[in-house]
Amino acid sequence: MPARRAGGRTGGRRAGGIRPAGGREAAFLALLAAETGPVYVDQALARLLEGSGLPARERALATELAYGVARRQGSLDWALARWARRPPERLDPPVRVALRLGAYQLWHLDRIPDHAAVAESVELVRRHGPGYAAGFVNAVLRRAARHGFPHEAVPGAAEDLETHLALTLAHPRWLVRRWLERLGPEETRRLLEANNRIPPLSARVNMLRADPRSLAAALAAQGVAVEPGRFLPEALRLGHGVSPAELEAFQQGALTWQDESSMLAVHVLDPRPGQLVLDVAAAPGGKSTHMAERMGDRGRVVACDVDPGRLEKVRAAARRLGLRSVEPLALDGRLLPERFAGQADRVLADVPCSGLGVIARRPDLRWRKTPEDLKALAALQGELLRAAAACLKPGGVLVYSTCTTEPEENQQVVEGFLREGGDRFAAVDLRPRLPAPLRDEPGTERGWLQLWPHRHGVDGFFIACLQRRR
Repeated sequence: MPARRAGGRTGGRRAGGIRPAGGREAAFLALLAAETGPVYVDQALARLLEGSGLPARERALATELAYGVARRQGSLDWALARWARRPPERLDPPVRVALRLGAYQLWHLDRIPDHAAVAESVELVRRHGPGYAAGFVNAVLRRAARHGFPHEAVPGAAEDLETHLALTLAHPRWLVRRWLERLGPEETRRLLEANNRIPPLSARVNMLRADPRSLAAALAAQGVAVEPGRFLPEALRLGHGVSPAELEAFQQGALTWQDESSMLAVHVLDPRPGQLVLDVAAAPGGKSTHMAERMGDRGRVVACDVDPGRLEKVRAAARRLGLRSVEPLALDGRLLPERFAGQADRVLADVPCSGLGVIARRPDLRWRKTPEDLKALAALQGELLRAAAACLKPGGVLVYSTCTTEPEENQQVVEGFLREGGDRFAAVDLRPRLPAPLRDEPGTERGWLQLWPHRHGVDGFFIACLQRRR
């Protein structure tokens, strides 16, 4: 049964255009879109649920299934290969997705009866897959239900720790291997477990329009579970199940969805009113608008991005938040020195990266990245850092940041830049720029901070601060 272009009524890439009838179908279509196109599961699911009219219970089911299958994909495929008698990657995409969806319900959701998990998966592949698939999926999932997950075939931790962790905690072996080498067995396990939990929903209060305590009290009065952030006064943590666009505070520009780790990058940069500030890769605008808020909306925040379409998100965010100082600019960040060489007071270079610090939010990302990606990204990151630094005036400050945990994209990029720059740039001691709980983290006195989901309760994030001397 060789893999071929998906048949059926949706044909994989067209799945996003269908209005799902229920939570299972929404999860199936989101997983199928991610399997056959450039989107991640979280993006595909958000588009499907927006305007779907599904009740809250079905939306919650869709989220649990889509994220759960994406998170457990590697171990699901390993086990399904035993019952399908061929690797899932050799099957048509709708068949792969239906098998994973059914197996996840069979093996990880006790409240769903086996017969329902099998029957619903068969019906989904009948509607959206090739003609032969329904009988095949039915047979494989019945075997999977009868025999269960093959725990006995998973090597013990003492026998083969790398494989044991990869299968039991659903991460690719290359990532488990590199984290074992860096962090050791116990901390690696904690990191993998953190990546498999639903992360907190973090929001930033627009302090030009609202007071965090008052806004938190108003949200609580509306029935929203809310608590202060871990590190910053403008950060709030909200309960899961909240739909941002439905909150009045969001609609009125008092609230923005942003992880606290990203907010910390702006705190370290410390932009001041009246300054010229550049954001090298700005879309969708979370940090650009945060900088404008911190500056009292006085000065210039040039929000640069290579993609004009994504810049529309920056414009929309600035309008919603009532900010006039944000200036979107469609330009490759590597070309910024042609316009701003030696002019900027502050530059934020939050560069494209592997995203390995946000696996909890983007669960299928772990299966898409390879070690080769890190090397390719490091080259681009170095180019963007050099361009960003060239825009600084003497005494100007630059923050380099990523949402990854890997040194090839973080410390090594910054260290390479400093070696190239001689004495023109220096690392800035982060301790005076950080909240008290983070000041003694490794690296802060040398100008960098690595945040980890399992240590700090925020996204995995790297921040380095540099200053131009002359």
